[in-house]
Amino acid sequence: MSVPGCVERAEAGDQAAVRDGGAEGLVPDLRQLWAFSLGDPRVCIAVLDGPIDSAHPCFDGALLRQVNSLGITAGHARAALRHGTYVASLIFGQHHSGVRGIAPKCRGVLIPVFVGQEDGSLVPCSQLNLARAISLAVAVGANVINISAGVYDETGESEAPLVRAIRLCQDQGVLIVAAAGNEGCACPHVPAASPAVLAVGAAGRDGEPLEFSNWTDLYRGHGVLAPGEAVAGAAPQGQTGLASGTSVATAIVSGVVGLLASCQLRYGRKVDVREIKAAILKGADQCREVVAADCRRWLSGRLSVSQTLALISQGEGSTMSNSNLPETAVNLPCPQVPAESSASAGAGGRGDDNVALPPSEGRPTRGTEVPLPMLVETERRFVYALGQIAYDFSSEARRDALVQAGGPEVIKEPAALLAFLKKSPWEATAVTWTLQQEATPIYALQPVGPFGRDTYQRIFDLLKSQLEEGVSQVSIPGVLGPPITLLNGYQIPVIFPEIRGMFGWSTTQLIQEVLGPRPKDPDKQTEYDQVEEEIHNFLDRLYYELSNLGVAPPERAINYAATNLYQVASVYKDAVKKKRKLDRITTERSQVCRPSSECWDVILTLFDPERRKNKAREVYRLTVDVSEVIPVTIGKLRRWSVY
Repeated sequence: MSVPGCVERAEAGDQAAVRDGGAEGLVPDLRQLWAFSLGDPRVCIAVLDGPIDSAHPCFDGALLRQVNSLGITAGHARAALRHGTYVASLIFGQHHSGVRGIAPKCRGVLIPVFVGQEDGSLVPCSQLNLARAISLAVAVGANVINISAGVYDETGESEAPLVRAIRLCQDQGVLIVAAAGNEGCACPHVPAASPAVLAVGAAGRDGEPLEFSNWTDLYRGHGVLAPGEAVAGAAPQGQTGLASGTSVATAIVSGVVGLLASCQLRYGRKVDVREIKAAILKGADQCREVVAADCRRWLSGRLSVSQTLALISQGEGSTMSNSNLPETAVNLPCPQVPAESSASAGAGGRGDDNVALPPSEGRPTRGTEVPLPMLVETERRFVYALGQIAYDFSSEARRDALVQAGGPEVIKEPAALLAFLKKSPWEATAVTWTLQQEATPIYALQPVGPFGRDTYQRIFDLLKSQLEEGVSQVSIPGVLGPPITLLNGYQIPVIFPEIRGMFGWSTTQLIQEVLGPRPKDPDKQTEYDQVEEEIHNFLDRLYYELSNLGVAPPERAINYAATNLYQVASVYKDAVKKKRKLDRITTERSQVCRPSSECWDVILTLFDPERRKNKAREVYRLTVDVSEVIPVTIGKLRRWSVY
């Protein structure tokens, strides 16, 4: 995953050009929108980019937090720092500074995903790590995720982990805004090519698509142009400068989405980014074939703030004064910001001086007023992941030391390694223990604390069970730690595992434990086999179709449900009796939850395959509390019918 380069158009010292490149002068009707809202701290915009220069004056007073799951810091490289600082300033730049961001009062979460090298180039971010960052953004309550980056793919299809992360955003009502790419060709980039993503191309000062802005038929139904030529933004060490590119346009659109979501809240409505995306696409200025050389380059059209506002208003039937807006923007859904609200969030005060801190563990509820202090580094992040135990080495020296101590077979044969560690358990720290999915390492396991030795032994036992007993899945709850580098140079985050929730099972053994031994009565055997088949279907879909990284609360809830078949088994017994089949498995935040908890409902929907249109579906709901490192179910399994 590479960063679409921002093409430099002016030197940082050209102050006249910088003043002329402010977003307010390039985005039509932005000033009028600012008259109603500069953003709302209940709206969270996550920026997945490089680290930022947090000392830049434009961020003084911004409600920002940096969540650093990949261990990337500002000291890693100039290129990543420059790109990250610039993109973040376009959204969050405070209006008392030289860089006036689009949505300065929205809450921001910065998740660095890019790092630079000594030669100034950027190290690409893998799709797996991008998926990890997206899941983390959902976990911390993002409404909008800005990805001013992408990687070319001829098919436009993302890898499986990224597909699942995008689907998670769809399910949780989070909008990803991603750059179309800067190659100047009909070249799809991921994640922008996904229909669920709002793809953004770059327009010039004349409103026409810039030559380097990508286009493709895959963007036509969900892509929009936005200003992307010579736009002023922040640079490290307190500087400002101009840059051009789809990265620029993407940040502008993300900021506009944040403002529109803020308007929804200030009018007493809930944030609905799906409505905003649809309004942006429908309200976009259309290409006129008689004027444009190639209308394909326009995607779905060019961003129109006024027409988007009008569409949002018409969809809700709201009315309000439009004296400060153009005639095309009527019935706007965003009332005037109260004077006292503006004063309390004024240019002179820092955000953390005026607002309350978020609730426990830093897991804010999406759309609630929990603005964050500036750049709080990594906090405790719970993980509940499923996969298989494997191992690697952090360096050739570690690997060679183990060979010298136990012989060459210990690094080649897992059974030989386990036999060696049984005699020399202190050598366990020379091995990097990993959790993998589909033969891809996703986490490193690093036992710590008073039960560290017992946790290592549990890891040994799980690996042995995989080798000898056919165990196909293990559950690893824990706390997310900093990244570690594998022998091939690939970085993955560490989990500090919690031994209480570490289990391994084979599907067949788990079903037998739930259902008991197969009965001898032929009639009961038939029913038993049908229930067994249904549970196999459920687990296969859960492990493969819904496979995830176990970071976001809904991911942790659904993973825990996979290990709690004793409650879920009754669903399939009913399914067999009523001849129902599993339709889908979804999650949603529970409407009722005990204090200091975070509750999610895992919902299983069954249907009658022979009477799909005229027979009610059966819905089963299991509530899971994910507020602690090991989730727990609440109450009983509930059931009802829906049409």
